[in-house]
Amino acid sequence: MTTTVDTGLLADLQKFGAADVTACFSCGNCTAICPLADNDATFPRRVIRYAQVGMKDDLLGSKELWTCYHCGLCSESCPTEADPGEFMATARRYAVASYDPTGLARILYTRPVLGTAIAVLVAAFFGTFMLTAGGLGNQDTTQLALFDFVPEGLIHWTGIAVMVLLVLAGVIGIVRMMRQVARRDGESLATTVHGREAWRRTLRAAWDSVGVESLGQKRFREDCHDDQPVEPLYRRRWVLHALSIWGFLGLFVATISDWGLALLHVKATGTPVPIWYPTRLLGTVAGLALMYGVTMFMVGRRRRWSASAATSTGSDWMLLALLWITGATGFLIEVALYLPPAPAWGYWVFLLHVSVAMELMLLLPFTKFAHVMYRPVALFFYSLAKQKRAASA
Repeated sequence: MTTTVDTGLLADLQKFGAADVTACFSCGNCTAICPLADNDATFPRRVIRYAQVGMKDDLLGSKELWTCYHCGLCSESCPTEADPGEFMATARRYAVASYDPTGLARILYTRPVLGTAIAVLVAAFFGTFMLTAGGLGNQDTTQLALFDFVPEGLIHWTGIAVMVLLVLAGVIGIVRMMRQVARRDGESLATTVHGREAWRRTLRAAWDSVGVESLGQKRFREDCHDDQPVEPLYRRRWVLHALSIWGFLGLFVATISDWGLALLHVKATGTPVPIWYPTRLLGTVAGLALMYGVTMFMVGRRRRWSASAATSTGSDWMLLALLWITGATGFLIEVALYLPPAPAWGYWVFLLHVSVAMELMLLLPFTKFAHVMYRPVALFFYSLAKQKRAASA
């Protein structure tokens, strides 16, 4: 198979924040110390080599990019200070931008000022659109009638439109990634869905990637240690990561469930209910988990608690800010709902909350949040390769 060499690959990668990996002379120390380099003896050294010699297709087709959790052990032990851990993080940013056909991800990663301006404009667009399309907002002063201010139907259909765009962009990115990885790993439809044995292997890989690793974070918890000595539990990266992901998923489920209850005429959306009401309890617990995880990530990046927080891009901070604003405004709305009389600021916090939440979902495929899509796919192929090695042993 012919290999195309892109001589500008390394220079392009450095726009995404990479350290100067030209210092790497392939000594193999990073591979030897990496706790995740079990059956892949040249990881992460091989990925660095792809960048050095310009093997763009091989780099983008490397599932190993996404199996790295950036614990920093490789960077701490690198004799030439090439910072392989930060290189892997940079390569993931580059991959997200490469899978994205719109070019938006590249702007958000490489042009932080313009990216921030785009984020502000997107939020302003959603806010202005919902305010004007909803009749310039009617503010009831006797009770906080949020859906008189912004009609529920308008929020619902705007959310549907955002989800359609999200799914479309996500599917395009995932398909482009899968083609790259499958071609490199020798996988195809025939090897994954044709026949009972292929289905067994595929279903096992799906469970390993989603259930065991993405949601259960097995290797992240057991094998991937950031620091020596180990961080205290309340700020370990896998704990903060789990709280953030499960908190976000919990809020999503609570929102969908609340909408479902309204469709079934059980409870109108936005109706005040006791704290122990199932959807509200789920939303409260999930919101607290999200806020704790995101806040600690922000503090950790500010104080550089670990190697993964040593370098931060504008896109990293943008994602954390959007998540934090979404969670904080949600709790402020909860407070406003129970304050007599209805506070005027509650309506504007609600508008901000909805606008930022819409923006967060719309930008998901273009920010660091995209690893929610791409990491499970990479782990799926990783499990397929592991099963193949076991079968041939």
